[in-house]
Amino acid sequence: MFDSAPRLASVATFVVASMLGAAALAAPGDDAVNPVAQLLVEKGVAAPPATAHKPSLAERARDKASDMVLTAMGFLGVPYRRGGSNETAGFDCSGFTRHIFDMSLGMVLPRRVDEQAKAPGLVAVQRNELQPGDLVFFNTLKRTFSHVGIYIGEGKFIHSPRPGGEVRVEDMGFSYWKKRFTGARRAELAVASIAPAAAAPAELATATP
Repeated sequence: MFDSAPRLASVATFVVASMLGAAALAAPGDDAVNPVAQLLVEKGVAAPPATAHKPSLAERARDKASDMVLTAMGFLGVPYRRGGSNETAGFDCSGFTRHIFDMSLGMVLPRRVDEQAKAPGLVAVQRNELQPGDLVFFNTLKRTFSHVGIYIGEGKFIHSPRPGGEVRVEDMGFSYWKKRFTGARRAELAVASIAPAAAAPAELATATP
């Protein structure tokens, strides 16, 4: 007498494979629950279908921060212009950060530096907690918040510095910036946008000396 176990196992494998194939063909749509496939999963014959990975809030935050930094770096070399807020006209410091936040997050920051530091939808962060995409503020005109840029990582930030200059990257570890740093702000990414503030007169735009 021959051993029927291997043959029965092969038949069972064939039947299961056939049922799974038929179930897949008969499935009316991706969202429909196929009863045959569900039964096989419940009996431990088949593995549950793989589900797409849903990005966590932290992952979405990192993606948005990366997008913001890449967007900002795309404006390297754009000349400074007092009161400027776009690539064609040029940027002053707060015009630059406002433009980047609008493009990257759909968040419309106030026009003035000091107002950006107090804007709804932003939270204060410590210097040792800085992450790419954070706003960084400096006292360059004897005012606590008189200059602003965007932190890009590795102790560096990108900004539009002063008349005659252009958008560039600088090191926050340099003594000039280190002793003038006054705080940082991070966007709460759960907030889609904030109400736009009235544009400040051009003469209120700030620059570093």
